[in-house]
Amino acid sequence: MANISTAGVDPTKMGVGRAIAVLTSGGDAQGMNAAVRATVRVGLYTGAKVFFVHEGYQGLVDGGDHIRPATWESVSMMLQLGGTVIGSARCKDFQTREGRLKAASNLVKLGVTNLCVIGGDGSLTGANIFRTEWSDFHVLCLYAGKITKEEAKTSSHLNIVGMVGSIDNDFCGTDMTIGTDSALHRIIEVVDSITTTAQSHQRAFILEVMGRHCGYLALVTALACGADWVFIPEMPPDDGWEDHLCRRLTETRKAGSRLNVIIVAEGAINKAGKPITCDQLKDLVTKRLGYDTRATILGHVQRGGTPSAFDRVLGSRMGVEAVMALLEATPETPACVVSLSGNQAVRLPLMECVQVTKDVTVAMNEGRFDDAVKLRGRSFENNWNTYKLLAHVRPPETKSNINVAILNVGAPCAGMNAAVRAAVRIGIIQGHNMLAVHDGFEGLALEKPITWNIVGEWTGKGGSELGTKRVLPGKYMEEISLNIAKYNIHALVIIGGFEASDEMIKQSAAGTKRRVFIIETMGGYCGYLATMAGLSAGADAAYIYEEKFGIRDLERNVEHLTEKMKTTVKRGLILRNENCSSNYTTDFIFNLYSEEGKGVFDCRKNVLGHMQQGGTPTPFDRNFATKMGAKAVLWLTEKLKECYRHGRIFANTPDSACVLGMRKRGLVLQPLAELKEETDFEHRIPKNQWWLKLRPIMKILAKYKISLDTSEHTLMEHVISKKPPVHMTLTK
Repeated sequence: MANISTAGVDPTKMGVGRAIAVLTSGGDAQGMNAAVRATVRVGLYTGAKVFFVHEGYQGLVDGGDHIRPATWESVSMMLQLGGTVIGSARCKDFQTREGRLKAASNLVKLGVTNLCVIGGDGSLTGANIFRTEWSDFHVLCLYAGKITKEEAKTSSHLNIVGMVGSIDNDFCGTDMTIGTDSALHRIIEVVDSITTTAQSHQRAFILEVMGRHCGYLALVTALACGADWVFIPEMPPDDGWEDHLCRRLTETRKAGSRLNVIIVAEGAINKAGKPITCDQLKDLVTKRLGYDTRATILGHVQRGGTPSAFDRVLGSRMGVEAVMALLEATPETPACVVSLSGNQAVRLPLMECVQVTKDVTVAMNEGRFDDAVKLRGRSFENNWNTYKLLAHVRPPETKSNINVAILNVGAPCAGMNAAVRAAVRIGIIQGHNMLAVHDGFEGLALEKPITWNIVGEWTGKGGSELGTKRVLPGKYMEEISLNIAKYNIHALVIIGGFEASDEMIKQSAAGTKRRVFIIETMGGYCGYLATMAGLSAGADAAYIYEEKFGIRDLERNVEHLTEKMKTTVKRGLILRNENCSSNYTTDFIFNLYSEEGKGVFDCRKNVLGHMQQGGTPTPFDRNFATKMGAKAVLWLTEKLKECYRHGRIFANTPDSACVLGMRKRGLVLQPLAELKEETDFEHRIPKNQWWLKLRPIMKILAKYKISLDTSEHTLMEHVISKKPPVHMTLTK
């Protein structure tokens, strides 16, 4: 999270004497309410006044009851709601100078000089225009007698911070916009449902998803479901694509598949700029191939439903960052947008992002499609390159004579199969012989070849198709060594770890009367699940092993929650990591809250258990695992080339065994030898965990008056340098 630059400042006094207004504008997106909630509560925490602006810019222009004070309780029970509770409206009045003058007058009368706008590029561009005109409006309002000299003195400049709320993920400079992940959940739910009926009847399905002129939703959907083809506006198919498409569908059927899936972005075009539609594709497949073909246009169902855990955390973190950015801003600070890059909060100049977003459209209009893909950003480009690699088998003419074995270890988790699929297919493309190892390290005696088609439909499957066990290799080291030599295995891809969903926690608590839920999560000694579930579900406390607690802490938590429940708050949520304490068990905490809450609230207890490991993987897990599997095998291929001498592999350097994972803002390969110093082997957790810095956010949002570290400072980053030269074509 971002912090102010002045060390030693009391964070609860940062906003004293200042006022913040928050509005949502443009199309709604799941997760907007999480951003509004965080903005309000962190603003109040800093001592600032906070105002809701209802109905977007229209409410800003109309003023009156449309701009209302926000309280702590007014944002309770909104975290899990889709859409935007404070409303959004298209506003022609704000597009006029007269309308913006009215908006400025309304804000100055309330002492508001900090505006937080949650919306798309149009909404954020409008906010920046408003900011640049502020000084003129300020003078006009004073001369017209609409504001007093004292009001004018305290409102000489307007600070603007934006949060991008758009399911399209079409705003350049940001990895993910609010609502995109939730929209992908809706899409994948439909795709998974369609897949079952398509297999039953050997049908071809064509699915159109939203996105306007951005193909992000379509591209990630194609990766997450293993689609046969995807049409996106940034990269139209080559001329003659109709023949290529039919050939690919035919080959897939001949290989044993009972269905075909084609994903189409609503803005998909051909090289000539003409639209490619579902109906057009349906006619093509039906007439050319005779397949039973169905077309589905998802429409606004993609905007609906509850926000995903990711969007709740994203909105919450961005809301915190927005308040900090507003309170740090000076008259010289440009309007900025806040977002996440990897797991790091970032601030970006708003108009630079808008300019690059416009440059994408210009590039597409001019036929510079490689440039368009690059301008979308590194994440989009990586997705496109990964899709191209995995979409269709293109085995090389000569084999590499390299044998790569792939296995799963540890507890099964959603996304394992997607990683295996990507690793196998990339290995085959590289010319390697890919071997499947079943049931973890024990299965190293039973390798057998695994082919392109075997893993074809693994992306959306939960658990581990290869099978996995928690057995460590030490017990079988001698047998494993013999079998590695026997089968001439040159490299191992080992996929293991733990992941679970925290989205089921909140719903059962909503709508009940004065009830507190005590929930136990998994995670071993790692409190990540409990912490992130706490952020996404609005927990009042989350007890974890990494943050020691005692009876005095429990006493304060119970008293704090009891006082909250005496107000309009109707529910409480307490999370406990399974190994946070051997003495303060889930039963102990349940009994404590039950006893102390008598007459105020009642309690319910739930141990989630292994249901957290079950189910199908989320779109994020499918996409992330696919890219990790692909990157792992590509890295192995390069390392094998370095180590291959005289028909033998010499893997004797520290970086010949690495762990691949997300670190800060990208996927990083780190030698196992280096990780030894950073790992608590007894408890199987890192010694330093980045997400522990997020725990104060959870406590502040639960109304704890805690101290917030304000010693660090998030700098404004520039994105305009990412723009390629206009008159040259970049290679992929």
